[in-house]
Amino acid sequence: MMFLPYRARSSCDRCDLRLSCNCSYDGFTRVPVVTDRALTLDLSFNNITMVTVDDLTGHRQLRALSLHGNRLAVIHLSAFDSLWSLEELDLSDNQLTALNHKWFSKLGALQKLNLLNNPYSCLGSPPVFQGLARLRTLAFGGPALEELKIGDLSGVTQLEELTVHANNLTRYESGALADIWPLGRVTLSLHNPFLTNVPLASDVLSDVSYPETPLILEDLHLIGKETVQPLYASARRRVRYITLRNVFVSDEAIVNFLVVFNGVPLTCFSVDSVTLTGEGRWTPANWTYHKSFDEFFIRNIVVLDVFHFVSFLNLGFLLQYPRKVSLINGKAYVMPCQTSGLLKNLQYLDLSDNLLTDMTLKETLCGGHSPLTDLRVLNISGNALKSLSMVRWLVVKLSKLTHLDLSRNGYSSMPLSCSWPHTLRYLNISRAKLTAITPCLPTTLEVLDLSNNDLKNFYLVLPALRELYLSGNKFLSLPSGELFPNLQTLKIQSNTLNMFNRSDLQLYRRLQNLQAGQNKFVCSCDFVPFLQSVIKGHGDVYLTDEEESYVCDSPLYLQGEPVGQVRLSVVECHRVLFVSVSCGVALFVAILVCILLWRLHAFWYLKMTWAWLKAKRSSRRHRGRGDSEALLSFDAFVSYSERDASWVENFLVPELEEPRPRPLTLCLHKRDFLPGQWIVDNIMSAMERSRRTVFVLSENFVQSDWCRYELDFSHFWLFDGHAGRDAAILILLEPLSKDDIPKRFYKLRKLMGSTTYLEWPQEEERTGEFWRSLRNALRGEEDDD
Repeated sequence: MMFLPYRARSSCDRCDLRLSCNCSYDGFTRVPVVTDRALTLDLSFNNITMVTVDDLTGHRQLRALSLHGNRLAVIHLSAFDSLWSLEELDLSDNQLTALNHKWFSKLGALQKLNLLNNPYSCLGSPPVFQGLARLRTLAFGGPALEELKIGDLSGVTQLEELTVHANNLTRYESGALADIWPLGRVTLSLHNPFLTNVPLASDVLSDVSYPETPLILEDLHLIGKETVQPLYASARRRVRYITLRNVFVSDEAIVNFLVVFNGVPLTCFSVDSVTLTGEGRWTPANWTYHKSFDEFFIRNIVVLDVFHFVSFLNLGFLLQYPRKVSLINGKAYVMPCQTSGLLKNLQYLDLSDNLLTDMTLKETLCGGHSPLTDLRVLNISGNALKSLSMVRWLVVKLSKLTHLDLSRNGYSSMPLSCSWPHTLRYLNISRAKLTAITPCLPTTLEVLDLSNNDLKNFYLVLPALRELYLSGNKFLSLPSGELFPNLQTLKIQSNTLNMFNRSDLQLYRRLQNLQAGQNKFVCSCDFVPFLQSVIKGHGDVYLTDEEESYVCDSPLYLQGEPVGQVRLSVVECHRVLFVSVSCGVALFVAILVCILLWRLHAFWYLKMTWAWLKAKRSSRRHRGRGDSEALLSFDAFVSYSERDASWVENFLVPELEEPRPRPLTLCLHKRDFLPGQWIVDNIMSAMERSRRTVFVLSENFVQSDWCRYELDFSHFWLFDGHAGRDAAILILLEPLSKDDIPKRFYKLRKLMGSTTYLEWPQEEERTGEFWRSLRNALRGEEDDD
């Protein structure tokens, strides 16, 4: 038993939304770890050399697996056992030297199997494909395949496509491929060593040739008569469809081919990638009978010694029968009018990717008098045509023409008016240089392709149009749907569309399929929810291109985001409403805060703080100038209401300031405030220069604004540390409770509750006691000193 060194498995996370994982060209040496929900896994073009028993465990949902182009040499017998749902398996271009039936024993759902170009010499025994009852596409063989025996394909009962590379086959048991029926299409790669063994090649061709089965022969080198002899086997089986692909052929071999199939009801003859050599001799082919020829298809032809093949008129007997002729990428610059005249039954002509010019096209179509009266389809795309006027003039008399392909030419402008066949239904002018549309377009069109031009708008009414292709232009908005009342399909990808909305689509009364991806979408609040609803299928129009192709181009912070995944906030989508609500909420909160601050007297505190700081700053300036001698020049500052002035002037002042042993000096605002100075400065100055502050409290005091100012400032003065606890003296002229004092003066209210105040007696005999108490209170601090 061989033990292999352990190597950690890498992981691959390149899976799209459809669970298709592309892990090709990543340099993996082992099968990487991939999500077990993957439906498709592409591991092609890596360096994987083996598949172990655990590499694919758990991938029960996997539908397609490709290991193409690795260096795969070892596959564990149970490596694929867990792939119950696998439908496609590609093991081509590896290093498998032998095939084992156990690899496929559990793949009952397998439909496509590719084993091409591996170095096995035979299919092996027991039969490799036993049990693959659902297999419909099979490809096997390669340069090392040498033997095919009866029973090798046991279990394969019917195929839609069979590909066999048997270039070096040396042993073939007749009937090895004969049991496969029905057989849809057969592709055989047959090099010259195989074709020169005529009995062997004839047996193989005889087993796979059926009248209704297309036969494709690849990698042929047909030079002489002997290389064509094996095709007699196919001719005897009355095969009707033959394709030669990647073939090197001489004129002599072509003549022999026509002789081999003389009288055979060959319907379609195709040659793809052909190199023609010889001297242009076509006899004795002209006596052969090929009335059944219905289609000639020739693509990618290279003619060696082209001067030997100046005319194909000797093959003119073949041209009178086919209804379809295609000459694609043949470097043809003209088909003479004489040759066109031989195509009596032609209904389909494809001359794309050649060297036709306006003048040589004129020769091909006989100057507008073309004998191709039955022509329905004309494809002259990919040539050097420049005049749209010339083309419409040449085809206007093709009275049965329904399809015209003018794409990939050099048209830069369109005539203002044109005449076209009234039968024209399909027109393709894509990949040109058109910058504007004119009424030259026929109104009978049902399908119009103008993709990959330089168009910016479309204003022409086309009432019969069902399909419109405008991708790769410069449209800023959808064309108006009112122009196309019967339009069902619109493709306008890769333009400069910013957005479209429901009202735009509603103008298309019958639109069903829309492809508008890969544009420069502005992901606005209107566009995003609308497109997301369309993506989800809510509406009459279906987006048939990939959801990932609808990507935001702006705003900048959303650039590159798929529209289907964008989530816009309320702030972005309802800005006016959001601002209005925010402002309303802010105003409501501001009102609540103001009410709360008013209730808590915060405004009063702010006002007093500001005034106090300003006054104190002014006071410091005075002190700085040497005014300190002005301090404490009064025994008391008297704060009173103007309505109580008579009591102050008639009782208080005379009583306290009359000459006595020690008269008191009072500060009164009427008498001692400096004129022209700010009232607040006067109040603060008076308090600072007085030992005491006397408040004459009454109803008038409480209601007086100036008294309240003085009370406010005294509140700050008394309780910020500049005055002692007994600096304030309260005189009640009339009964007044502390509840009559404003609540914001909570310290003063507290003082009234904790300090004895003087009440003006109503009885005259008690006034003497009142004055003595007041004098004692005013002189208390001095006595203490």
